[in-house]
Amino acid sequence: MKIKSQKDFFAGLMFTLVGAGFAWGATTYTVGSGARMGPGYFPLMLGIVLAVLGLVVIFGALTVETADGEPIGKIAWKPLVFIILANLVFGVLLGGLPSIGLPAMGLIIGIYALVIIAALAGAEFSLKLALILGTILAVGSYLAFIVGLKLQFQVWPTFITG
Repeated sequence: MKIKSQKDFFAGLMFTLVGAGFAWGATTYTVGSGARMGPGYFPLMLGIVLAVLGLVVIFGALTVETADGEPIGKIAWKPLVFIILANLVFGVLLGGLPSIGLPAMGLIIGIYALVIIAALAGAEFSLKLALILGTILAVGSYLAFIVGLKLQFQVWPTFITG
């Protein structure tokens, strides 16, 4: 069987593997039933839907003819590294890293760092636009998670709040 669209085939394969992984991981939790859902119900159903979607995309990649086979190009390393780094830095700043003595910097600092580092992944970087977006996301996150949902996690660095 010939792959007629490499991009679709590998995207579908990724969806299928990630969905199957989530579904398999969800089985370690109590799944429950549709009427009485357990903590594993939603991740199980989401994983199954994602895996099925991936299989549909793979089927399309094997049956729908494309002009050039839509080959996969070079891996964009710069965006890949900066986006992963932005998420790691956000997690470390939000919760701190006690093993090396780094205190939690809180939600606001974490969001600004996330946005600035992720903005470096693009072809053009504007610190002004990154700071504007960071402000919008910080205010929106504060209102949604702290004020609206009343979640209890650090908003500001320890040296500010005491």
